[in-house]
Amino acid sequence: MLFLIMKKVILGATGSIGTSLAKKLYESGEELHLVGRDESSLSSLANDLKSTFTVCDVLEENFSEKISTDLKDDQINGLAFCVGSIDLKPLKLTKKSDFMQSFNLNLISATEVIRSLVDNLKKNKGSIVLFSTVAVKQGFPNHAIVSSAKGAIEGLTLALAAEFAPNVRVNCIAPSLTNSKISNFLLKNEKVAEGIAKMHPMKRIGQGEDSASVAKFLLTDESSWITGQIFGVDGGRSSVA
Repeated sequence: MLFLIMKKVILGATGSIGTSLAKKLYESGEELHLVGRDESSLSSLANDLKSTFTVCDVLEENFSEKISTDLKDDQINGLAFCVGSIDLKPLKLTKKSDFMQSFNLNLISATEVIRSLVDNLKKNKGSIVLFSTVAVKQGFPNHAIVSSAKGAIEGLTLALAAEFAPNVRVNCIAPSLTNSKISNFLLKNEKVAEGIAKMHPMKRIGQGEDSASVAKFLLTDESSWITGQIFGVDGGRSSVA
C-alpha cells in the first residue's frame, strides 16, 4: 500500500506569522511546502525545517502555477495565506493604484493560489486559513486601503466556506498590529510602540506566535467542525473597551 505524505503550504513563510506557523507545524510532525519572495531567508528556513519551497512573488503573473509545478504530485491538506501589507494614508492622498495594488496582493493572489490548489485540498479534506486585520471590524483613521482589501478577504472566507463545504474548511484570522518586518516603521519608535500597546486591553503588541497558534489549530483536525469563521487575535482591541 502506497503511503502518501501530506503537506501544508504556507505563503508568506518568512514573515513573522508565517515563520512561527511553519515552526509550530514542523514541531508537531507536519510536512511543509514554504513559499516566499526572499530566496536567502526562505531557503534557510526550509533547510531548518526539512521542507520543500518555492521562491516567488504573489504579484507575479502565474505565480500559482510555479507553486503547483514545484509541488509536483505532492498531496496537500492545508493552505495558509500569510501575506499582507500595511499601507496607511488619508483617503485624500490615495490613488487608484494604491487600492489596486493592495487588492492584488491581499485578495486576488489569494484567489489565484486557492483556485490552483483547491482540487488537491478537496481530495484530502483540507483546510484553508486566510488573514484579515482588526481594522476591518474596528475602524481606524488612514486605513481605507488595507481595511477594504482585508474586508474583501473576510467576504471571500465566508463565500468559499459555503462553496467548498463539506470537503474543505475555510477560516480567517484577524490580528491586531503584530511585531514584524512590515510593522517596523510603526514600532521602531519606542514611545509610539508603547502607545499602541496601551490601546489593547492586554497591554502589549502582538507577536507572530499569537496568530500562528490559532492558525495551527485551524489547519489540523482538532478544528474539524469549524468553518466560515473570523477569529480576532487582537489583544481584545476589537471587542473590549
